[in-house]
Amino acid sequence: MKTTQREPGCPSKPLPSPDPERLSDATAAPYREQGAAMATMVQPLTLDRDVARAIELLEKLQESGDVPVHKLQSLKKVLQSEFCTAIREVYQYMHETITVNGCPEYQAHATAKATVAAFAASEGHSHPRVVELPKTEEGLGFNVMGGKEQNSPIYISRIIPGGVAERHGGLKRGDQLLSVNGVSVEGEHHERAVELLKAAKDSVKLVVRYTPKVLEEMEARFEKLRTARRRQQQQLLIQQQQQQQNQSAQQNHTS
Repeated sequence: MKTTQREPGCPSKPLPSPDPERLSDATAAPYREQGAAMATMVQPLTLDRDVARAIELLEKLQESGDVPVHKLQSLKKVLQSEFCTAIREVYQYMHETITVNGCPEYQAHATAKATVAAFAASEGHSHPRVVELPKTEEGLGFNVMGGKEQNSPIYISRIIPGGVAERHGGLKRGDQLLSVNGVSVEGEHHERAVELLKAAKDSVKLVVRYTPKVLEEMEARFEKLRTARRRQQQQLLIQQQQQQQNQSAQQNHTS
């Protein structure tokens, strides 16, 4: 007997579409179950609602007195922490941007791996955050600096006073830009990041992590380069003035 292989953990091959009017209730049951399963698969993530529901249940359990209060409070504190919020936001962002051919289980697995990789890459630094800004006629309200050609990451170098980013409040000067609308800008040239930011319409979703010390080091390096360039220009100017003075002296001597 020939069998159809499928990936472990994935739903089996969909049942053929029959005429529902010709089916008895018992026969139609598998098709109704399949329809319900498919409806569940296409539902968007509701992690924020799930976390809020978990906190609500913890509070009810705490009122019952069946579980030690300190344990419930510790778990509730974790769920309400900024770190848990960051994980949820990054996971949801990865889930929306990663495309995987296969069943929802593979999508979830790929999303989890990408989320872990994002946090592992930020070890020793602040954890990644997702910041979504509206795109208006006045722009996004921040400047970026750095890039592959400067041998540095791309950073938010300035938050424009009164601009969109300042009013939103989610972005900081010193945030390293990791991706723009699902496209990674790590190791990219400066112009690539600018192009992605300009191409965004209506809104832009950024993944960033706060590493101000690295920005300070980068700005100090750029300032040294600017200082060296100014000195070089001053030396060239002095040399040109000396040459002009020598030429004038020679002309006066010959006359």
